[in-house]
Amino acid sequence: MLQTLRNAWKIPDLRRRLLFTLFMLILFRFGAHIPVPFLSSEAMTNFLGTGTDLFSLFDVFTGGAFSNATVMALGVSPYINASIIIQLLAVAIPALEKLSKQGVEGRKKLNKITRYLGIALAFVQGAGLYVTLLNMRADGLDAIVTPEGISSVLVFFVIVLTFTAGTAFMVWMGELITEKGIGNGVSLLIFAGIVSRIPTAAYSVYNQYVSGGATVQGILMVLGIVVVAVAAIAFVVYFSEAERRIPIQYAKRVVGRKMYGGQSTNIPIKIAAGGVMPIIFASSIMAFPATIVRLVSGGNMPTSGVGYYILGCLSAGYASQWWTSLVYAILYFLLIIFFTYFYSTIQFNPIEIANNVKKSGGFIPGIRPGKPTSDYISKISSRLNLIGAMFLGIIAVLPVVLGAIFNISGLQIGGTSLLIVEGVALESVRQIESQMVMRHYKGFLN
Repeated sequence: MLQTLRNAWKIPDLRRRLLFTLFMLILFRFGAHIPVPFLSSEAMTNFLGTGTDLFSLFDVFTGGAFSNATVMALGVSPYINASIIIQLLAVAIPALEKLSKQGVEGRKKLNKITRYLGIALAFVQGAGLYVTLLNMRADGLDAIVTPEGISSVLVFFVIVLTFTAGTAFMVWMGELITEKGIGNGVSLLIFAGIVSRIPTAAYSVYNQYVSGGATVQGILMVLGIVVVAVAAIAFVVYFSEAERRIPIQYAKRVVGRKMYGGQSTNIPIKIAAGGVMPIIFASSIMAFPATIVRLVSGGNMPTSGVGYYILGCLSAGYASQWWTSLVYAILYFLLIIFFTYFYSTIQFNPIEIANNVKKSGGFIPGIRPGKPTSDYISKISSRLNLIGAMFLGIIAVLPVVLGAIFNISGLQIGGTSLLIVEGVALESVRQIESQMVMRHYKGFLN
């Protein structure tokens, strides 16, 4: 990857694109430190705590902008939610399905609808967050500070519109990066937010095992964490790039005096075709109960009783019992398997693929065209989904297990972060390589 970046730097156009992308990411990090008027960052930090609810996901994806009560506190999560909603509705609503099949113009219209829906969701989420913070008391601190003589209605609109404007600005930056930079802009903003937390996580590990004195046990623990992290990255890259290639043979046909066809190609089906989406869906469902309790109680979570242990089974790291972490890991794993198959059903259509192969005069060797071909592709996809679901489940549950064993908080969403960082990095490198091939870069082609 470093060699690819060095080669890309030698091409003026790619160098401008890389510098523009870097400038926008730096601008994003500056914006993540601009405070929202009338909000107390100290109370927001106390409210967030070390939970694993949806607010914690916001904080990770925004690089700490949520806990610091900044203008980019909501990040691009409303836009991502809008994108997921539009994708699901495109299957059920004929008008949206028609737009999705109209090529570039249809995608532009869908992107416009997604953008406006994302801004509307940002306003709704900002209003809900305002009401939650207004009713919240965290260690005697009021998150919303209303000075004398200022109307509460004015405070409401200032805070909510600031949150909405921050999300709109991030979506605009993401689209600019996609158009004039390198990679997918929205994904790169999430990537920058996650990567910005790495120094804090490393410092936390240092404080826990080394700061009190360099002991053999502490050094071994740090080395163990580093080895597991490197192995997890290699594991993720290997499985993310793995695919099953179904061979396709095209029949020969004679037109006039020329013979056409006879070529061989394949249909690549990735093992982890759903990417990080099944983990995001599963983590959102698991975080929903703790989020609702926090919203209803104004941030006052139970510390004992039945409710405490129930939330411990639905929120990793909330209860200190080992069996609650085990129950959470099992439920989380099963939900990831379910959503892997669910997302694959929405995104992958074996019948449509079989019909397209049949129309183009192709066939799978040993398989009859039509329904036998779709059944064969569906069976292959089902087996790959099982392998991909097991892979995603291991990546998602491993940080939970490590957090319980080593007593480290904040690792519960490390699997999601790892998949996002790896996916964005590989996709950006692939785009750089494709740009270099288009420009006939000899050093790369050799």
